[in-house]
Amino acid sequence: MVGISKGFLKTSLIYTLAGTLPMASAVLLLPFYTDYLTSSEFGALSIYLAFSLLIQYITTYSFDVSLYIHYHEFKKDPPKLASFVGSAFVLMILIGLTVGVLLTLTGDLVFSSVFSDKSISFYPYGLLAAATGIFQALFKVHNNLIQSREKPVTFLWSNVGSFTLIVLFTIAGMIVYPNTLTGPVGGRFLAALIAGSWALIRIFREYGFHFNYPLLKTSFSFNFYTFIYQLMQWVINYFDRIIMVFYLALAQVGVYDFALKCLLIIEFILNGLHNSFYPKIVSFVMNQQSKGSSPEINRYYHGFISVIMMLICVCVFTFPWLIENLVSNPDYQKAIPYLPYIALLYIFRALRLFYAAPYGILKFTKPLPVVYGIVSIAKIGLIILFVQKLGIYGVIAASLISAGLEIILLRFNLGNKFEFRYNFLKVIAAPLTVFIMIIVLEPLFGLKYPTLIHGFYVVTCGVILSWAYRNEIKLINPLKSLR
Repeated sequence: MVGISKGFLKTSLIYTLAGTLPMASAVLLLPFYTDYLTSSEFGALSIYLAFSLLIQYITTYSFDVSLYIHYHEFKKDPPKLASFVGSAFVLMILIGLTVGVLLTLTGDLVFSSVFSDKSISFYPYGLLAAATGIFQALFKVHNNLIQSREKPVTFLWSNVGSFTLIVLFTIAGMIVYPNTLTGPVGGRFLAALIAGSWALIRIFREYGFHFNYPLLKTSFSFNFYTFIYQLMQWVINYFDRIIMVFYLALAQVGVYDFALKCLLIIEFILNGLHNSFYPKIVSFVMNQQSKGSSPEINRYYHGFISVIMMLICVCVFTFPWLIENLVSNPDYQKAIPYLPYIALLYIFRALRLFYAAPYGILKFTKPLPVVYGIVSIAKIGLIILFVQKLGIYGVIAASLISAGLEIILLRFNLGNKFEFRYNFLKVIAAPLTVFIMIIVLEPLFGLKYPTLIHGFYVVTCGVILSWAYRNEIKLINPLKSLR
């Protein structure tokens, strides 16, 4: 078995921690949101943040992914690399300007047509959210380029800076303008404006100002399919809030989004850990004659899945207690019963990263729009079918079913391009055991005996991991890397 060096572990730890910071602001700000915003206002904020992310995806046009690949192709040809990087950022600026102009002219009409609730309007918060998405896109692509160049220190401090700006501006805004969205929406805009402008200055200073359209065209095919994939991901992960507005009160949307954000700690660690070892996975696969999973690749994913399993159980055990004792607004405490079921989504997200990795590495992106188109349609249809009778539980049920469908489609659409060879117990059986345990016991005993049942989840998961994952857990151990 291949070992992992201390240097790699330290670098992985930096990427893991730094990569979580921009999103971690959402968790750190939760106590302030619950103090300064009603659950209805928080629901409206979730709509604006989802809209901002949509604009980010449109502006980025998947250069956050393609630059990661093309950097390694062009790094031995510095003039070509500079031309590609500079041209990519110029194109993103042009896309951002076009989107900004179109939304300025039509945004108010679109928002008033879609949202009957007058508290969700394009002016001024929708416009600010759109501008935030444009500058976030520039910062995101710059960040991915830093990681491609293996500069963990720069990556760390750029994310620390963005994180600090978001937190400071948002908190200051809510103190000055309480019970409005000026603080959270305006604060994020100012933070994105500064971070995005800083990224542009660095890019054009180092790579120059270029617009080599023929060179960019070589990436458009890859970008297009990845772009559609990202849009489908947005639909899967964020469109549920927009659908809920048509069927539920905005306060319930706020409760649902609050529950999701409470569990973002799992998302942070999941993405951070995967980003930390993904370059190694790329290297392993690219050096293979016959593409497929190997003992070296599997060891990373075994450890990764084991950490996420335990983290899910620990969060289910601790977060209800934290909300009860730290959140004084009773409206937000209504989120507690939904936490165990939402946490289960991260089992599927961990498996998704395992089955989706070959698509990006092999540049086999053509099936992804079809896969995620099916998943998106299925999730939207299931939400509409369930939400009227089951409310928030219906939205969660739709999410779980569509997440399972996603795994199945990803697994079988690779065909013979990539052969999965892995331990079924460690990748499939163990996570599903935890899933079934929670989905069965929670409705029976979770509300009556929460501490006992949630503690049982942690102990049972620990027993499973100690037996099935005893070697892999050692691979992802931040404390060991600091010795």
